[in-house]
Amino acid sequence: MKPKVFVTRPLPPAVAKLVASKCDVSVHPEDGPMSPEQLAAACREVEGVLVVGASITEKVLRQASKLKIVANCGVGYDHIDVAACTARGIVVTNTPGVLTDTTADLAFALLMAAARRIAEGDRFVREGRWQGSKWELLWGRDIFGKTLGLYGFGRIGQAVARRACGFSMRILYHDQLRPPEAVERQLEAEYVDRESLLHESDFLSLHLPLTPETHHAIGAAELALMKPTALLINAARGQVVDEEALVQALQAKKIAGAGLDVFEHEPRVHPALLEMPNVVLMPHLGSATAETRFKMAMLAAENLLAALEGRRPPNVVNPEAYK
Repeated sequence: MKPKVFVTRPLPPAVAKLVASKCDVSVHPEDGPMSPEQLAAACREVEGVLVVGASITEKVLRQASKLKIVANCGVGYDHIDVAACTARGIVVTNTPGVLTDTTADLAFALLMAAARRIAEGDRFVREGRWQGSKWELLWGRDIFGKTLGLYGFGRIGQAVARRACGFSMRILYHDQLRPPEAVERQLEAEYVDRESLLHESDFLSLHLPLTPETHHAIGAAELALMKPTALLINAARGQVVDEEALVQALQAKKIAGAGLDVFEHEPRVHPALLEMPNVVLMPHLGSATAETRFKMAMLAAENLLAALEGRRPPNVVNPEAYK
C-alpha cells in the first residue's frame, strides 16, 4: 500500500507526477494559505506532508499521529515546530542550496533599485510627470566603490558578496560562524564586529535565519548606529527587523531608505512604509523564478520520498529525530 501524503499547495506537474507514482497524494487545490483547522484535518491520516508556506504547529502535530516526515519547500523553517517534531521522531527537511543564487539576485536587485531610485523613476514616467531633463531629477547613490555590510554570511550572504565584487565594493560581514579564510580571501570580505558593521556600511544587507536570538536583531539601537545615508536591505525574514523602529528611523531620516522583500507581519505591511518613496517593497519573492521554484519542489519531493522509503533524506534539519 502506498503511503499517504498531503501537499499544502499545487506542485509543478513533473514533481506532482513523481510523488503520485509512489504515494497516495492529496493536495490543497489553492495556491494560498490554509487555516490551522484545515491543515490539521488534512494531516490526520498521512505519513508525510510536503509544506509550501504552511505552518506546522503543535496543534497540527497533535492530530497527525502517523506523520513521519515534514518536507519543507524552502530553506527557512521557522514556520515549523521543529522541537515538537523531534520529540515525536518526525523528520524535518528543507531545500538549501538550490535557491541561493536566485535569492542573492533579488537582494542585490533591491540594493540597486533602492540606490538608483528605480521604483520612483518608474512611477514618475508612468504618471506622466516627466516633462524633460532636469539636473537634479531623482539623484540616487553610487553603488560601485561603496561599503556593503552583510549581516549573516552563509550561502546567500556569500553569494551577494560575489555580486558585490563586480561593483568593486568593500565587503564587510558579521556572523557567529566564520567561513574558512580561503572564502574571505576569494570574496575579499572582512570580518568585523557587529557595531562596526552597522557603523561603516553604506548598504546593510540582512541574511540571518529567524531564531529567538535573531528576532529584532535590527531595532532602534542598531538603526541609530547606521549612517544617515545608509540603505537597509532585507531579503531574509521580516521578523529580524523591528518594523516599527525601522519606520521611525526612516521618518527621522536616521537612515536614507530601504529595500524590503519580507515583513514582520506578512502579508500585512506597516502602513507608513507604503507611503515612503525611498522604500522599495516586494511581496516575498526571493526565490520566485520558474527554474528555482521547480528545483525547490523537486528537492522537497526527494526528501519526502527518501524518508517514506526508509532512507535518510539529503537535507535533514533535525537529525536528533533519528535517535
